[in-house]
Amino acid sequence: MLNFFKKNRKDKTYEKEPAIKIAALLIHAAKIDENYTDKEKEIIKKTLVDLGLGSKKLMETIKNAEKLESNSNQILDFTREIKSIDEDAKKKIVESLWNIIYSDDQSDIYETNLMRRLTGLLYLDKKIVGDLKEKAKLKKKNDLHR
Repeated sequence: MLNFFKKNRKDKTYEKEPAIKIAALLIHAAKIDENYTDKEKEIIKKTLVDLGLGSKKLMETIKNAEKLESNSNQILDFTREIKSIDEDAKKKIVESLWNIIYSDDQSDIYETNLMRRLTGLLYLDKKIVGDLKEKAKLKKKNDLHR
């Protein structure tokens, strides 16, 4: 667990909480192919828990993130919080994004374009993002052969 969310943040509305922004970005990736599945929802929950969100706040955070994501028309708002976090947390988020994208065994042009844009917005090395993509594809392949 990375404990990213354990920082003391006072006087913040729910739309400014980092957990909600991260969840909204993950939800956006899940919905971009117009098929928001239970498998994708589980990846989102696991990611938030791995980043340190407590189980008591998990469902409330996801509910608020779904609301935020449906009322937003751009990803810039979601990425502002994320680009300043530590590299390990960013990698976890990007790996989860790829896991969401490949949860249905394929990546469409919209999903690929989203990841290309996020690479720049989050100040990530293209090689790291490519390595995380390959890791997600390999994980999906291994899951299919179990």
